[in-house]
Amino acid sequence: MKARKNTGIKIVCNNRKARFNYFFQELIEAGIVLKGSEVKSLRDGKANITDAYATDSNGEIYLINSHIPLYKESSYNNHDPRDMRKLLLNKREINKVIGKINREGLTIVPTKLYFKKGKAKVELAIAKGKKLYDKRHVKKKRDWQREQARILSRNK
Repeated sequence: MKARKNTGIKIVCNNRKARFNYFFQELIEAGIVLKGSEVKSLRDGKANITDAYATDSNGEIYLINSHIPLYKESSYNNHDPRDMRKLLLNKREINKVIGKINREGLTIVPTKLYFKKGKAKVELAIAKGKKLYDKRHVKKKRDWQREQARILSRNK
């Protein structure tokens, strides 16, 4: 029996809705600037990035509309749950992302929030929005695959 390798990654939350609503073109890993109470709340496994997106402001990229709930043991120095959070990327990566957003009309969507070797990271997807007919096609394909699996399991 193979021993499982510990990758040092602890996933806090996934954005499962993003893969249904967008076509991903590229995935980027970025650090995130957090306050102490935000880190403690994330270590408890509490966060929501379902409606979040990233945007550029003055040559920096910020995560907007992500929800990290208040840490109840923190008193007067607690954080704002829906605050803008700065993302840590190299200047070259920032310029590449901003260029794609402005030129091609793409968006930046967070797909995963996790800890890697003790540091909070966000996996960002440079994505293009799906149309309604694309979403219907995905549902139809998923239902057909489920039906195929049922038929095959009955025959065996």
